[in-house]
Amino acid sequence: MRNSNCSARVNGFGLTSKLVHKAFAYITHDERLLVFSHPHAPEAGIQVPTGTVKPGERPEEAVMREAVEETGLAGLKLAGYLGEARRDMSDFGLDEIHQRHFYHLYCECDPPDTWQHYETDPSDGSAEPILFEFFWTRLPQGVPDLIADHGSMIPRLIAHLNLEA
Repeated sequence: MRNSNCSARVNGFGLTSKLVHKAFAYITHDERLLVFSHPHAPEAGIQVPTGTVKPGERPEEAVMREAVEETGLAGLKLAGYLGEARRDMSDFGLDEIHQRHFYHLYCECDPPDTWQHYETDPSDGSAEPILFEFFWTRLPQGVPDLIADHGSMIPRLIAHLNLEA
């Protein structure tokens, strides 16, 4: 696995795109999955916590850092690695290929059912904090449609948790 967070790759259209490593956090608590929306940008859809792997950072370090930064939760424990997937982001106007590293994290604290939290270090480089609204969804059947294939490893998460789909 590369330690670099990005490099050039040729996408499916023969064009050179930047390869960006992303760490995805499927955070669970009592058979619930944590998801969030952007109240000031509803077009961003419903997502799971994720972020860019920094140069020299391992994906498992990145997922823990990003999960805490984005959610504000304490008491998160890395429960397992779920797999990797590659996604061309050109349908979102980005000349990037995301190499996604998916992890299962478990919340050991007693979290609220819903809350708001500001991302103060957005990976898009913007100076303004971004407001997120977090809520729990019931696994396995209650997970809403997640944007941009954020839910691609949900079947592996369900298997990891030994839940019936």
